[in-house]
Amino acid sequence: MKDESLIGSLRDVIEDCLRDGAVIEIDGIGTLELDTNGDLTFKRNGRARVFLAYAQEDRAAVKRLHQALHDAGFEAWMDTENLLPGQNWPRAIERAIETADYFLGCFSSRSSNKRGHFQAELSYALEIASRVPPDHAFFVPVRLDRCKIPEHIAKRVHYMDLFPNWEDGVSLLASALHAHEKSRKQAD
Repeated sequence: MKDESLIGSLRDVIEDCLRDGAVIEIDGIGTLELDTNGDLTFKRNGRARVFLAYAQEDRAAVKRLHQALHDAGFEAWMDTENLLPGQNWPRAIERAIETADYFLGCFSSRSSNKRGHFQAELSYALEIASRVPPDHAFFVPVRLDRCKIPEHIAKRVHYMDLFPNWEDGVSLLASALHAHEKSRKQAD
């Protein structure tokens, strides 16, 4: 009973805020709105969510990729751009991977064999990918430079190169993601 009371109170606060003109966005996924009947609804923003995994040494290149994907119409997620102060960052990253439409593992000669958070994010994304229908792309490896993709990944998933021409590589990547989105929407 206590939970129902709390949920009701929270709903009232949200509805009051919306009536006062506030916008309530949820993690870049969409917004809460009041429909024409005054009922609380969720409206997805329609932009595919793309999680960017990388080693810290590649931050500048991935930040550039983050902006390019945003400009191409995607909701790109990068830790340095999306984590908030005080946020439980390990859980926030897991949640961002879980709710992403696509996971881009950004490989480079500096990151491929490095231990740490990048490898943990790759492992978690592969676990999530095992629950995605086989016809839907989720895990997309991209190479930032001429490096080796780990064999267990290269055997399962085709990768893309963002070199030697960055603009061409990013354009091909965005086109591929848009094609996957179109295919996914047609299947739904």
